[in-house]
Amino acid sequence: MLGVDDALVLLTTGALEIDGRLVDASNTTLLCNVSLDGVFAACVYKPVRGERPLWDFPDGTLAGREVASYLISQATGWNLVPPTVLRDGPLGPGMCQLWIETEDITSLVNVVPVDAVPDGWRSVLRGVDSADRAVAVVHADDVRLRRLSVLDAVLNNADRKGGHLLLDAAGGLYGVDHGICLHAEEKLRTLLWGWAGEPLPGEAVEVLTALAADLDGALGEDLRDHLTRREVTAVGERIRRLLRTGRHPSPGRGWPAVPWPPF
Repeated sequence: MLGVDDALVLLTTGALEIDGRLVDASNTTLLCNVSLDGVFAACVYKPVRGERPLWDFPDGTLAGREVASYLISQATGWNLVPPTVLRDGPLGPGMCQLWIETEDITSLVNVVPVDAVPDGWRSVLRGVDSADRAVAVVHADDVRLRRLSVLDAVLNNADRKGGHLLLDAAGGLYGVDHGICLHAEEKLRTLLWGWAGEPLPGEAVEVLTALAADLDGALGEDLRDHLTRREVTAVGERIRRLLRTGRHPSPGRGWPAVPWPPF
């Protein structure tokens, strides 16, 4: 597998060839091959011109939010977002992200009958399925998911669905589809509420403390290439709030807390 630095070079400067389209995506999402000096990889390319207008996110900003989310993820050291760049492509500028070959994510997140929640798992929401059966949205009590829940709180992720979680063969967990993140207003909507209100692990406190310092330096400058100054400021405010409370956030009012459908 490519190292991060090599992957970024390949994604940024390699020849990009469209192989197909992921038809279930709401925005134009293209599966591509990227090659450079005999090195090949699969990637996802989302051209800005294919972004669907949204009422609450400015037009043409989703690709930049994907890249900004990757930069923040890398600053945590948790490696939770695949290598992601902004580059020109066959359909103009867009986000280009390394493709991850995946395993079954239901080993970590799932929708199950309410009487079949696995031991030790966290129940997030109860409801009924299309057959009118009582079900629960659940996720494992897993350090990888817990890290991602902290990252999502920093990113203000408005759409953390189960389908946006990728598990690779080596056990690495990745989050994808970060186009509707990093809004200045509170919009956190996620499946990963299982630790809501609980104290943050010591590791998370250390990472958030370092992230706050990074935001005042090079990371903040890099983010301003993709976000407004107000949005970058809001990232810092969210980090400081997490450190001040020392706890995972809880669902707020006035905004749907869980995306539906959950996958």
